[in-house]
Amino acid sequence: MTSKAILVLEDGRTFHGTAYGAVGETFGEAVFTTGMTGYQEVLTDPSFHRQVVVQTAPQIGNTGVNDEDDESDRIWVAGYVVRDPARRPSNWRSTGDLGERLAAEGVVGISGVDTRALTRHLRERGAMRVGVSSVDLDPAALLERVKAQPQMLGADLSAQVTTDALYTVKAEGEHRYTVAALDLGIKRNVSRRLAERGVTTHIFPASSSIEDLLAVSPDAVFFSPGPGDPATADGPVALAREVMRREMPLFGICFGSQILGRALGFGTYKLGYGHRGINQPVFDKTTGKVEVTSHNHGFAVDAPVGQRIDTEFGGVEVSHVCLNDNVVEGLRGLEVPAFTVQYHPEAAAGPHDADYLFDRFVELVEKKG
Repeated sequence: MTSKAILVLEDGRTFHGTAYGAVGETFGEAVFTTGMTGYQEVLTDPSFHRQVVVQTAPQIGNTGVNDEDDESDRIWVAGYVVRDPARRPSNWRSTGDLGERLAAEGVVGISGVDTRALTRHLRERGAMRVGVSSVDLDPAALLERVKAQPQMLGADLSAQVTTDALYTVKAEGEHRYTVAALDLGIKRNVSRRLAERGVTTHIFPASSSIEDLLAVSPDAVFFSPGPGDPATADGPVALAREVMRREMPLFGICFGSQILGRALGFGTYKLGYGHRGINQPVFDKTTGKVEVTSHNHGFAVDAPVGQRIDTEFGGVEVSHVCLNDNVVEGLRGLEVPAFTVQYHPEAAAGPHDADYLFDRFVELVEKKG
């Protein structure tokens, strides 16, 4: 027997549907993602911590779940919203049903929702707090609890998703270089991409010091993606400054890009509804090419586009911009060996237009050596 469920946004907009996954109640920030595939990677991406994810693709779950595509050890989304959950998964790699996986991990969801109308509402009004409940169907009562939840602005979340202890992913084949990676919410595909290029990656907790990183004698440093407001991440910002003072090659992705932006003296700000999906057009000013890219960010770096910016660490320029709204999508040091992208070259499932950035990182290490 299926249970009824409701979704209530903090502005009072209410949607009715059916419980999907675990029966219960959950709260978070309502965001939408436009990918038509890759839902398992979305669910297990630590960057979605404390967010209730709305899938704009109408049918979700038709390829089931498997034991290989997780980006971390667990599902991180706070809640899940879909229109039409698949009744029966069908894929040769499938080892289970998505709804059953959600229920097993205690993830409260709702199905049968007009996700097109919900997405249009979030685009017009912006990402906002939300509650999903299949135990209390009183919209007014749920709304009061929604309004009592913390905002994403000012949320310091990287310490909640980082590894508890250092661990290592070895290079595939011949070992070429060693990278110290700060885990702010790292995805498994990052270390896979580096391992394919002969890189051994040591993954450190978010609270690590420069002395901790130097203990593994790294050839370069990586700052990972992750959740929350980058304005709260003072520790990682200070660490990025220490890395640049030593002129060590440094690469940052998404939250890591925002951290490096702050370390260079730029501010960050919250986007209205963020960029989430696998079809975002980005212009690479270095190559002059337009890439189709995967995004998952609600914050961005506030830096001027089209000019050299002088910082404590020398000149810096915006290297990538989003063609939809001109948001900064990458930074490049002109004197220090550091660069970032706001999007995800490690994206799974796809696209892979930006996979070359890991080659660019290795080339930066080679030049420094």
